[in-house]
Amino acid sequence: MKELQDNLKPQLVELIDKKDAASLLEAMKDLHPADIAELVADMDTDEAVFLIQQLDDETSADVLVELDTDDRKDLLEQLSNEDIARRLEQMDTDDAVDVIQEMDKEDQEDVIKHIDDVEQAGDIVDLMQYGEDTAGGYMSTEMIVVNENMSMPDCIIAMREQAEDLDEIYNIYVVDDDNRLRGIFPLKTTITNPGAKHIKNVMEPDPLTVKTDTPIEDVALDFEKYDLVAMPVVDSIGRLVGVITIDDIVDQVREQGEHDYQLASGFTTDVETSDNVFMQVRARLPWLFIGLVGGIANAFILDGGDTALLQVLPGMALFIPLIGGTGGNVGTQSSAIVVQGLARGTLELKNAGMHLLKEFGVALLNALIISALLFAYAYVFPVDSNPEKARITAWAVTISLFSVIMFASIFGSLVPIILEKLKFDPAVATGPFVTVTNDIVGMIIYMAVSTWLITTFTQLVI
Repeated sequence: MKELQDNLKPQLVELIDKKDAASLLEAMKDLHPADIAELVADMDTDEAVFLIQQLDDETSADVLVELDTDDRKDLLEQLSNEDIARRLEQMDTDDAVDVIQEMDKEDQEDVIKHIDDVEQAGDIVDLMQYGEDTAGGYMSTEMIVVNENMSMPDCIIAMREQAEDLDEIYNIYVVDDDNRLRGIFPLKTTITNPGAKHIKNVMEPDPLTVKTDTPIEDVALDFEKYDLVAMPVVDSIGRLVGVITIDDIVDQVREQGEHDYQLASGFTTDVETSDNVFMQVRARLPWLFIGLVGGIANAFILDGGDTALLQVLPGMALFIPLIGGTGGNVGTQSSAIVVQGLARGTLELKNAGMHLLKEFGVALLNALIISALLFAYAYVFPVDSNPEKARITAWAVTISLFSVIMFASIFGSLVPIILEKLKFDPAVATGPFVTVTNDIVGMIIYMAVSTWLITTFTQLVI
């Protein structure tokens, strides 16, 4: 795609500058909407608007769906509500809802008024009532629905009528007279049972369903667990109201992954490379400030009476980065495993105790191995010419590193579990929060262990 952008974009921009609509359409006739969306995202707003306006409503609707949220929002601000409404009519209802929810409330109402398809407009209004992060907010109302008492020939006729407005058909959904979901059957069934008098006799009863208020993260876990491509959505009394398809889940998983990655990296809000300087600074600065406070706290620990300690054992200063860095790394590893387990559903809060016990065992082995290696290094390559000081430094850094690894492992595992219990995003535990905390605690442990060793086992005076 990079090659396509480099070769085609200059040509398209030149045609846009010339207002040569015919040649512009000819140059894009073989492009997929996703490719056009990438080209649009790399253009100035005026250029993108001209390009979109030359496309037919169906193609331009597909391009809008493929655009990132920020690029799409900028483009929508330049289009009239009538233009937006025409393109929404070409979208699946779930995509239309995603687009319209990015607009101001006043514009949303005006756009809906301009949608000629009253049924679709009603579906959009209905879907907008559901939470954005629930199954209802992600579902589409475009699906094939038949009554359980239909014969197979009548069912096929109904399927043909409904299929005209669908891009993809995954399953046929069977309902009773009250629209309650009774079963499903794949298209294969229409071939293998062409003469069935009642399709309820050949359907697959009691399909896996999801309620409208189910969190989308739980829906994604079901898709992964059962290898689904589509899942029907029902209301509280079992009436069929929509369907979630795999493309919606893929988008959700990607967005959640990007959110968690940025959160773990120290961003307070989601940002894009296209965001302005102020927005990026606002997203990064809070955690940088917390890191600054952590650094000042470490400096205070070193200066708060421990300057004399470093004067007695100057070799201790060489291991300060090691203590802090190891604690941060171990804590991040431990928290990442827990966050991943919580996200995938392989770790439940009721089993948290068993995981902490396992993590304790892992931490113990890691701490023994790493500490032993460090002790050997400190003895083979002493950091002080005074044998007594070199020995105390070796023991101090070894005991401290062992303690820091144990603390960081348990703390890194415990924090995301607590955040999950408190209904906060546990991904924050894999970021600067754990690192800063482990830095401070690690320094406290290092100074305390060194002081104890000197006062207990030597004649040295601090």
